[in-house]
Amino acid sequence: MSDRGLNTISFAGHAASSAQFKSLYSEGMGLVEETASYLDGPGRQASKVLPRMASVLYAAESMRLTTRLMQMASWLLLQRAVNNGEMTRDQVMSEKNKVRLDGFNVDRQAPGWNDLPESFRDLIERSLRLQNRVALLDREMYRPQEVQTFAPDNQNSVRAQLNLLQTAFSSN
Repeated sequence: MSDRGLNTISFAGHAASSAQFKSLYSEGMGLVEETASYLDGPGRQASKVLPRMASVLYAAESMRLTTRLMQMASWLLLQRAVNNGEMTRDQVMSEKNKVRLDGFNVDRQAPGWNDLPESFRDLIERSLRLQNRVALLDREMYRPQEVQTFAPDNQNSVRAQLNLLQTAFSSN
């Protein structure tokens, strides 16, 4: 093992139990609630008057959006449990294997995309940004070797840490 990794400071563990994590948690859970409310109310009404292609896309994207949010909520709840001492890190690692934080792509060129309600597209975009932030924090906390493979030299390691801090502490 090289000496290079021995002096690396991981800010992710601290970020995960900080006020910023609480803010991320609150934002994530708030987005889950907001989305559920939208899909059960205004979204349901709006989907009834969409053109055929947009209607099919709406159905598919609403399933993806719901799945994305549930996966993020699961991750946030697991992290909160370990932060509160309700679960050990090993228990969380076992449960985390069931959580998927990938799948960031949305086809904004798909037929009917521009016909989707703007508020629905906004929920999708916000969920993607949040998923990206959670996935980055997850990689830094639980799979630092992957982050290291993306940043093989000291300059890039520092940049990776700065990017993590920016993501973890950003309000949006």
